[in-house]
Amino acid sequence: MRIARIVLASVVALSVFGSVTLAQQASTGTGTVTRIDRINGTIAIQPTQSGTVGANTSGAASEFKLQGASLEALHAGDKVTYSATEASGTRTITKIEKQR
Repeated sequence: MRIARIVLASVVALSVFGSVTLAQQASTGTGTVTRIDRINGTIAIQPTQSGTVGANTSGAASEFKLQGASLEALHAGDKVTYSATEASGTRTITKIEKQR
């Protein structure tokens, strides 16, 4: 009985910590700004295509909220490098830099 409780407690702990890790994932990327909504503080970025030239692997533009940065220096068509996190279904850019 005691071993069953220990196993059950371990499974519960792993489930909780695993879901917390999955709830907030960090990612980095490069892409092209396709749309900026300065009123709502959101930006849409088309990821840079990787792989074979001519392959249709580019996905749709992803929309992000912006945290701690200004959208004033960015415009549609700008190439950017960014770091983002995702928590509770909301993708948020934590760092964004315009490429030269």
